[in-house]
Amino acid sequence: MNFKRILLKLSGEALMGDRSYGIDPIRIGEYAEEIKQIYEQNVEIAIVIGGGNIFRGVSGSSQGVDRVQADYMGMLATVINGLALQSALENIDVPTRLQTALKIEAVAEPYIKRKAVRHLEKNRVVIFSAGTGNPFFTTDSAAVLRAVEINADVILKGTRVDGIYNEDPEKNKEAVKFDSLSFEEVLKRGLKVMDTTAFTLSQENKLPIIVFDMNTHGNLVRVVRGENIGTKVYL
Repeated sequence: MNFKRILLKLSGEALMGDRSYGIDPIRIGEYAEEIKQIYEQNVEIAIVIGGGNIFRGVSGSSQGVDRVQADYMGMLATVINGLALQSALENIDVPTRLQTALKIEAVAEPYIKRKAVRHLEKNRVVIFSAGTGNPFFTTDSAAVLRAVEINADVILKGTRVDGIYNEDPEKNKEAVKFDSLSFEEVLKRGLKVMDTTAFTLSQENKLPIIVFDMNTHGNLVRVVRGENIGTKVYL
């Protein structure tokens, strides 16, 4: 097994499945089963989910909502997604703890690094929600920040495409996929992996990123095993 402790980053949009909004119970159930497979191999799992299936701060601010307020609304959307994934995991007997960067004690623990690490050591899945707790920071930034804090071995970014391409493969069928890239190559080519803040933080902390297709059954297990799935970004 290549990785002992991972941080899995999922987009909120991924939870929509074939819907145009909200959470698809079938899709979230499938994700829970994928996560259970690596949980049963004693991998320590932390997860960060976006909130774009419910509300995106940037798009909200463009529609007249104050940017700071819109970002807090987006953070709350990630808490809803975190609760949904926690429920899906616990329904299949995977012990899970939800921690939030905003204090919402009625539904989740506040984020405390030592407590999060202890949960991981006790083989509990930990979901980090509400981003960093600050406006103007994306859930990508939150994912890298939490990964660095808990000393994760890698960030696994589950998307709907099977890696990083030189162009958008959904728009150009001739787009070329990269098997691996250095951080410098990503910057030189102007490729979009994460937002600049998140990407720089990952680079500075020598934290590799693997971008892969989360919607292909078994991919998460194969990535964790070290198989050549997706695109690896390394120092």
